[in-house]
Amino acid sequence: MDWKLEVVVVPVVDLDRAKHFYAEQVGFGLDHDTRLGEHGRVVQLTPRGSGCSIVLGAGIPQSAPGSLRGLQLVVDDVAAARAELAGRGVDVTEVRHLGGDGTWASGPGEPWNSFIFFEDPEGNSWTVQERPAAS
Repeated sequence: MDWKLEVVVVPVVDLDRAKHFYAEQVGFGLDHDTRLGEHGRVVQLTPRGSGCSIVLGAGIPQSAPGSLRGLQLVVDDVAAARAELAGRGVDVTEVRHLGGDGTWASGPGEPWNSFIFFEDPEGNSWTVQERPAAS
């Protein structure tokens, strides 16, 4: 039996601002924006090429806005991902790698050791990691 992670709930206060950030700035595809009764609403977005989506919601149980830490995306080219995010107005770090002494250093590292970081407007944090190209 496969166990697939398909949805992560991202806690936010302002659904419209978060929807704009993830769809227009980060570039996630908008799957749906659905009203649930008078006070409920669910917005689902999916990163390009991902089998896992995020859900932003009102009227659904969730953690405190900004409390989600360390969500991680994996890309083939972290420098290109950084350029795309920065070009869309996302406040994203420079490329970093984890040094041998356990601290972050500037620039790319060895395979699997190049990262960028950003936060959404609510303070939820994301990591983008470069993976080696398939041989």
